[in-house]
Amino acid sequence: MAAPTLDAGTAPEQPTPARGPARAALLLRLVVAAGAGALLYASFPPRTVWWLAPIAFALLGAVLRGRRARAGFVLGLVFGLGFLLPLLHWTGGYVGALPWVALSVAEAVFMGAAAAGMARVSLLPAGPLWAAAVWIAGEAVRSRVPFGGFPWGRIGFGQPDSPLLPVASVGGVTLLGFVTVLAGLAIAEIARRLSEPGRQRTAVWPALLLVLAIASGPLALLVPVTRTAPDTTTTIAAIQGNVPRLGLDFNSQRRAVLDNHVRVTEQLAADVAVGRQPQPDIVVWPENSSDIDPLQNPDAALEIDQAAAAIKAPILVGAVLVNPDGRTTSNSALVWQPGLGVVERTDKRRVMPFGEYMPWRSFFRLFSSYVDRAGNFVPGQGNGVVDMAGVQVGVAICWEIAFDDLVDDSVEAGATVLAVPSNNATFGLSEMTFQQLAMSRVRAVEHDRSVIVATTSGVSATITPSGTVTASTGQFVPGVLVDRTDLRSTTTLATRLRSVPEWTLTAVGVLAIGAAVFLARRRRPLVAGSTVAGEPHDAAPEAGEDGHG
Repeated sequence: MAAPTLDAGTAPEQPTPARGPARAALLLRLVVAAGAGALLYASFPPRTVWWLAPIAFALLGAVLRGRRARAGFVLGLVFGLGFLLPLLHWTGGYVGALPWVALSVAEAVFMGAAAAGMARVSLLPAGPLWAAAVWIAGEAVRSRVPFGGFPWGRIGFGQPDSPLLPVASVGGVTLLGFVTVLAGLAIAEIARRLSEPGRQRTAVWPALLLVLAIASGPLALLVPVTRTAPDTTTTIAAIQGNVPRLGLDFNSQRRAVLDNHVRVTEQLAADVAVGRQPQPDIVVWPENSSDIDPLQNPDAALEIDQAAAAIKAPILVGAVLVNPDGRTTSNSALVWQPGLGVVERTDKRRVMPFGEYMPWRSFFRLFSSYVDRAGNFVPGQGNGVVDMAGVQVGVAICWEIAFDDLVDDSVEAGATVLAVPSNNATFGLSEMTFQQLAMSRVRAVEHDRSVIVATTSGVSATITPSGTVTASTGQFVPGVLVDRTDLRSTTTLATRLRSVPEWTLTAVGVLAIGAAVFLARRRRPLVAGSTVAGEPHDAAPEAGEDGHG
């Protein structure tokens, strides 16, 4: 039988490559990305295994290297979900899974976008350096949009126990996060080069990046601060009065929360009278410590004034005030002077969407009945600094501690100590309070300031300018912390630079992505890239492959 012939112009059929191995490799990368995200979550407080964060980014860097942007996005999204779903579990404790999952997915999209950029720059010379800058660019965006941003989960906030923590005094949370990510990505590149025959010599370049990242912590201690006045001390008391119940209805019993804080303050006054505690110069109560407006309720005002008179010191009182329009409210911190009442006031400058106010209320009501429980708070103005018995106190109410600009403003305006009055009762016995406490520790180092954390239900704490917690309370128990607190008028490099490191690294990351795209397009006519999602893209070969880049 004659052999079959081909018609003129017909090419022979090409064998179809096996899809099984490619799919298995993609699945493995997805599993590694999810596991890396879980490791990153495990590195955050209340755990102290900070070193898991570089390992998480080493794994992420390994799976992203050489991927196309779309594959990088998917891997970054999976990484983000592995990190954020457990990290933000507290957001759904009393309102159900939908808001928690929706928030986690929305924030993970930003991480996916950052990972797409990291994949694009991964083959450039010194790829880990540019990829770490791209990650910081992603953090910068998600800290600002939408609805004012959500900085929770920035890498620097998970490093209060790391030897890299002093870096915060040089470049803030941003630079601390950058060197942490860089260390992890450099580890991945070192491991890759050492594992390839004949490439061991080229591992010196990523090793140099790793050494620089690790050395940044000790080197930051050598950077001097500017001292504009001598250090002094004052005695500050933080009162944790506790709440009658956990959950969203913690304040449903009228005046119960206020009564608790008055009672604990009067007990402190009794201890001072017999010498068991030192006399405080100022007292800090938590956010929402007065569960009714003391400016419109004489009984609440009388209680607060009696407590201030008993302790013989001004009290920073957290209260929800009804504004003159009768519709909106302000989350305020009032300086209550015994016998005089309110002598100073600062309002929360960045109110929380979906809690203190509801954007697009009619739209989101379609998804959750809890929408109508959101408040109608309006943001305050100013720099957050109040004068308490001559002490300039920078007030960051609850989640305001997560926003760089708010804390920067307070320190620049002359705050010599930072107070973080918070109400964490609505999040129950979750990790939220420990995550927030870690932020306060990083801010202490960033600005060389003592920090006093006072919460309604815990954890309250006193923190030194080195980020060390000197005392703390339990959760959902009354507590008192009295601390001889350092007052400083120093200016760190981080305070002076403000957002310059963040915008510089963001610009570097964006330019690196542009360079990678440009080089890839130049090579496209010469190199055919794979069309399979997740296969290596056609970017220019990495300089340094021969040991000279």
